[in-house]
Amino acid sequence: MEEFIYYGLLFDIYKKLLNNKSQEFFRLYYEENLTMQEIADNFNVSKSYVGSVIKKTEKKLDELEASLKIYEHRHFLADLTKLNDIEKIKQGINKILD
Repeated sequence: MEEFIYYGLLFDIYKKLLNNKSQEFFRLYYEENLTMQEIADNFNVSKSYVGSVIKKTEKKLDELEASLKIYEHRHFLADLTKLNDIEKIKQGINKILD
């Protein structure tokens, strides 16, 4: 379940960097909770093709996050907002900027 939420969040961040087919299949699977078979039936393709597109999309999302680190930085910044120590907040911001 945690992986499902993680990829949903990555998709929200990076979806505009994906091609249309990847966006549609991924959205249907992760946001609409359709099964791979239901997606395959809707698009007249095989279930294995849908699975392949979803796996490739997950890999692409992982690569984008590894390079751009938007998800990681958002969570780090969210943690910084909970601090009351201005020096620690400054250090955290500088860590992101470096």
